[in-house]
Amino acid sequence: MLSRRALNRALLARQLLLERSDLGAGDALEHLIGMQAQLPTPPYIALWSRLRAFRPDDLSDLIANRGAVRIALMRSTIHLVTAGDCAALRPLMREMLERRAFGAYGAPLSEVDRVALEAEGRGLLESEPLSLGTLGARMATRWPDCPPQGLASAVRALVPMVQIPPRGLWGRSGQALHRPAESWLGGSMTGGLSPTALVERYLRAFGPATPRDLQIWSGLTRWREAIDALRPRLRTFRDEQGRELLDLEDGPLPDAGRSAPVRFLPEFDNVFLSHSDRSRIISEEDRARVDTKNGVFPRMVLIDGFVAGTWMVRAERPSAVLEIRAFRPVPSALAAEATEEAARLLEVLAPDAGRRDIAFINGG
Repeated sequence: MLSRRALNRALLARQLLLERSDLGAGDALEHLIGMQAQLPTPPYIALWSRLRAFRPDDLSDLIANRGAVRIALMRSTIHLVTAGDCAALRPLMREMLERRAFGAYGAPLSEVDRVALEAEGRGLLESEPLSLGTLGARMATRWPDCPPQGLASAVRALVPMVQIPPRGLWGRSGQALHRPAESWLGGSMTGGLSPTALVERYLRAFGPATPRDLQIWSGLTRWREAIDALRPRLRTFRDEQGRELLDLEDGPLPDAGRSAPVRFLPEFDNVFLSHSDRSRIISEEDRARVDTKNGVFPRMVLIDGFVAGTWMVRAERPSAVLEIRAFRPVPSALAAEATEEAARLLEVLAPDAGRRDIAFINGG
């Protein structure tokens, strides 16, 4: 049986949060199987918290040089992945993406010829980069009875679409404009990773885990065949509720008593979204504090491995303040550690600020 704390330490180790890694940005992205990236900044914060020598330009250069792309993948959400993982993962996700896109809008979208829809959308995106709004409006000239946003969503499911720079670059802004992944990366999106290989990669980054966890993370169903094929090479545990947990034979399981460093995590970080039962990283009480109707997770701080509060940066020109709000009283030594880590992060987030301050609001 693995306790909640043991699962926490295993997750931190596999997510490179128990100690920072020497991996480069691209290798870390591949180990983590990408990072959710609806907004441009979160992947930079996430990698800064995981890598020893990370500089924001490392990731910006990877995106600018087409070594990494922003594309809808797991759960039909935008992820930042390496070019290799784009080609490996996108074929596996297509059926799920189509099901969600066409299911969300129903008729009359369901009556549209998908082959014609894909060809029209691909042709428009090949001719010039387009936003989803513009793409939907142009598609609607041919299918006027369909909602433009539904047409754009359907094309995104049928055609691998990447958001091109400057979207996603550090310190830059730009509308999300899209091109077909094949033309942007110069390769095919067919073939790809096998379901069995994806199970192994998931466990390496998020295990030990249940089949339900795998489904929650990916948005995909029908994992039984892939898991059964792997079982001879897996070890199993039980959690405190008696659920079976699958794991790789060499998956790291640090001592549950090991201390964990303070870490600052961005919105939508991998550790919050990749398990059905999230108590290994955040208690149900604290999850209720941060859950919102629109599903947006705020920036959160880990203290002793678990979510202990939220954080934000206030720009008060020419100064910048990083404010930490703890959910409950934090011992002075840990508060000091959090303040020191916050000061290092603020140097990255506000390098040009005339003054940088940390405000630690201890819970009560």
